[in-house]
Amino acid sequence: MGQQPAFPNQTRAPQPNASHAYQIETVATGLQQPWGLEFLPDGRMLVSERPGRLRFVSADGVLSPPIAGLPPVAATGQGGLLDVALAPDFAASRRVFWAYAEPRGGDATALAVAGGTLSPDGAALSDVRVIFRQEPAYVSGLHFGSRLVFDRGGRMFITTGDRGQGAPAQDSANHVGKVIRINADGSVPADNPFVGLNSARPEIWSSGHRNIQGAVLHPDTGRLWTVEHGPQGGDELNQPEPGRNYGWPLITYGVNYDGKAISEGTAQAGLEQPVYYWDPVIAPGGMDFYLGGLFPEWRGSLFIAGLQQGGVVRLTFDADRVRTEERLALGLRIRDVKNGPDRRLYLLDESAGRILRLAPP
Repeated sequence: MGQQPAFPNQTRAPQPNASHAYQIETVATGLQQPWGLEFLPDGRMLVSERPGRLRFVSADGVLSPPIAGLPPVAATGQGGLLDVALAPDFAASRRVFWAYAEPRGGDATALAVAGGTLSPDGAALSDVRVIFRQEPAYVSGLHFGSRLVFDRGGRMFITTGDRGQGAPAQDSANHVGKVIRINADGSVPADNPFVGLNSARPEIWSSGHRNIQGAVLHPDTGRLWTVEHGPQGGDELNQPEPGRNYGWPLITYGVNYDGKAISEGTAQAGLEQPVYYWDPVIAPGGMDFYLGGLFPEWRGSLFIAGLQQGGVVRLTFDADRVRTEERLALGLRIRDVKNGPDRRLYLLDESAGRILRLAPP
């Protein structure tokens, strides 16, 4: 049986009684469409720019030249160089992974994930290997998904989008509109839910997703949480479970952009319900659970980047149910949110090409 929505008769939880005061600090400027952010053990940031560049940013905001060695990137539509992640053993292996729109001949593109070894001086990547290629490719610039998350066993979750196609998200013979789970070398974990089934791709973890652009492990349970774009209405917060189907486009809390219905309803037997949904949408980007101590009232909250509502959404929980929702209205197009080693929250301001952080006043 599918999960029930945390608040089935409303799309926003109550506001918290009180929140924490904060100020916005500018850490770095001069980036172009920053998309993914990762902290290195030495405190530097690794930032992807959608046109196809990967850079270091020092703690005091100095940008490095682009890192050499990336394969060709199709920076078209919503595609380009997208998320970036460090291998769990980065301190020893110096392996870096990135998701990107890969040119597939003609005007066709598809999501791919590659990894490479970062040189000691950080100037270049070597031993670059593609470990995942989404199939099929489409002539479309829409819905690449593209967050990368390692689970506690070192397996990689890859979120994909439906490429604007809709129905293929329900077909287990492709990688479209799915959560993917693979090993860091590209092989398939033996405990994936569809291993051994000829009718399904063995890399699939869950299906029926529209466009997942936020993903994170829960700090206590280690379970994967995702947030995905709905159409006009119906952005969803989910906990994708192995082998489950999350409904797109058979069920949705949104409608087409022309106002016409997409599905016959919001629930159907055998299809999972979201933990929570938004209508109107927030157009979610990346997300992270706040673990620092500088904002005591925020500890344990889930912060979600907002591309359309102009800031960041903060959710609190009772177990797995959303309890309160707060909007931090920054008036900015925020693409990603990350905990920093200094216990502050770091934000990628996509439209202005900046790295910001929330700090106590």
